Amino acid sequence: MRILGSARPLDCGRTRMVDEPQIPQQPKGTIVAGRVLVTGGAGFIGSHMTDLLMRSGYEVRALDNLDPQVHGEKAGPPDYLKDEVELVVGDVRSTEDVRRALDGCRMLVHFAAAVGVGQSMYRIEHYTSVNSLGAAVLLEAVASGKTDVERMLVASSMSIYGEGLYECPSCGRVTPRLRPTEQLESREWEVRCPHCSRSCSPLPVPEDKPLYPTSVYAINKRDHEEMFIAVGDAYDIPTTAMRFFNVYGERQALSNPYTGVGAIFASRLLNDKPPVIFEDGEQSRDFVHVSDITRACLLALHNEEAAGRVFNVGTGKRTTIMQIARAIARELGKPEDDFIIKNQFRAGDIRHCFADVTLARDLLGFEAEVGFDDGVGELCNWVADQTAEDLVEKAVSELDDRGLTR
Repeated sequence: MRILGSARPLDCGRTRMVDEPQIPQQPKGTIVAGRVLVTGGAGFIGSHMTDLLMRSGYEVRALDNLDPQVHGEKAGPPDYLKDEVELVVGDVRSTEDVRRALDGCRMLVHFAAAVGVGQSMYRIEHYTSVNSLGAAVLLEAVASGKTDVERMLVASSMSIYGEGLYECPSCGRVTPRLRPTEQLESREWEVRCPHCSRSCSPLPVPEDKPLYPTSVYAINKRDHEEMFIAVGDAYDIPTTAMRFFNVYGERQALSNPYTGVGAIFASRLLNDKPPVIFEDGEQSRDFVHVSDITRACLLALHNEEAAGRVFNVGTGKRTTIMQIARAIARELGKPEDDFIIKNQFRAGDIRHCFADVTLARDLLGFEAEVGFDDGVGELCNWVADQTAEDLVEKAVSELDDRGLTR
């Protein structure tokens, strides 16, 4: 089924707190016109990508299955999807849907994925099917020679790193795997050196850090980037993988309890329930605004030197889970200390991971522009007008029932 022009444009009656991203200049020799297919183009990041591509002069087609976990039961195209986007409702695992969506497209931006680290550990077949098989179906269609695709970009994830990079005062830089279960059961949360067991300090993570994916979702994302780059190299199609760190912003699925900690916390607070925080809340991530993510992707699409490369996309700054919970509570006018601190850990959880953005800065000219306070303010301004079904307790219960929390 193809839906054309059925979506309504975003209501711009309220004031945005974050400016629209600037359209990067296009260097000579790059693809500057034609139709782009964005898989997952009706989703959170994908829809922002379609907006930026259209402002940059591209025709845009989106392939999306309108997953109920993201869009709600019996949902049609989201209101924010622009009328000018040609929406193909279909499945990336369907050869017919993929060929129809790729017809006449010169660029492929692959964002479609089943997303959720915890859920991926018990819906293993589903995640691997949507993510790894879906990528394979797309790439086989491109490799068939029956498409016009001449540039590809794929969304990868910081989750493929596993634990971040650390500095041991005795051993120097170390790349530990997961913290030992015995340590976590003792509620000792910080990472220790794998060689001498001394406490370590987190460092920004560069692209050449060894990959230690600790969830099925992370393994799927590693598959994504490696499959795309391998096929791109084999068929002489310039291909770039972008390792997104923790993305937040308008249009996150507020009722999806498996992804987007900012949206999850906001959903709880909107329903007058305290956010649920694992460990002690001092674990940290790199929270990057969705407008910075899409701008980095466009810069990569316009840069010939990005072909065959992978790039971190983040701010290069650490923010703790407790900090983001307090910031969201403050913006929504809720108590800043009314949280459920579980003092438990989830299987596969890491302690710290934030981006070294040197490569993206030097090669793409990318630096994050949206500050944390402005970005959270914009998110909460949008969230305040939304209706969110709180499913967090159900999601936590599913993890508990499977022994994935302790």
